[in-house]
Amino acid sequence: MVDMDSRTPHVERFFDPVTATFSYVVSDPSSGVAAIIDPVLDYDPAVRKLATHSAQCLLDYVLLQGLQVRWILETHAHADHLSSAQWLKQQLSSSPRVAIGNGIREVQQTFKQRLALEPDFATDGSQFDQLLSDGDRLPLGGFEIEVIATPGHTPDSVSYLIGDAIFVGDTVFAPYYGTARCDFPGGDARELYASIQKILALPDSMRIFLCHDYPPPSQAPQHLSSPPEQRDCNVHLKGGIDVEAFATMRRARDAKLSAPRLLEPSLRVNIRAGHVSDPLVSRDHWM
Repeated sequence: MVDMDSRTPHVERFFDPVTATFSYVVSDPSSGVAAIIDPVLDYDPAVRKLATHSAQCLLDYVLLQGLQVRWILETHAHADHLSSAQWLKQQLSSSPRVAIGNGIREVQQTFKQRLALEPDFATDGSQFDQLLSDGDRLPLGGFEIEVIATPGHTPDSVSYLIGDAIFVGDTVFAPYYGTARCDFPGGDARELYASIQKILALPDSMRIFLCHDYPPPSQAPQHLSSPPEQRDCNVHLKGGIDVEAFATMRRARDAKLSAPRLLEPSLRVNIRAGHVSDPLVSRDHWM
């Protein structure tokens, strides 16, 4: 399915326990060129205050290692945490480009109405430096980042394939937890099933880097999986479930889920590429 680079990029993970989110710095060891994937901006909704503790950990690592960050990549417009993409871009002298899947335009159109955004809010994705399509390839030192469209959770969901690593956003989770919800506007369980099949068809040695984990207190969060583990152990996929059974399962499960705690502030910021300019999110109150 893909022309996989056989070499191994270095991946450094960071976990935000408040939102149960993994962020990653992916780098080419030979050149020091790097990408940041799904960075978190800390947010206290009770007082509408922002902080950069999580993002500072990423920045400190990048500076300590002497990396040149060329890309800040979002797997989708997250509904459970705010993105620190713009703050990081301002801190980095390498002028990284902030990129997301081109389905963001559909997401922006939907939430411009639902959130009653300002009339001149652009829904063409122009808040981002680059919109990505399935099959696009981005340079990363001696590597290429291949963009794989993986919609279903949201219309703009993409995964990033770099050497033997793939960053799958909210498609699959740790096997005990299953797969992503599909009840957000534009979500579709059948599309998610097809997207997951792309991931499961990758070579068995592929490292699957997850975006979230929600373990019990006695268990460490799991950030890494593999195609065989997902095929054989994922509670929503094992046994060769077909698309209709998967869609039925997903609809029943989604009907019982509550909305993410940071749903509205996350979307207000994330469909703006991480620009914190919505007064309903913050009035320049930083912790």
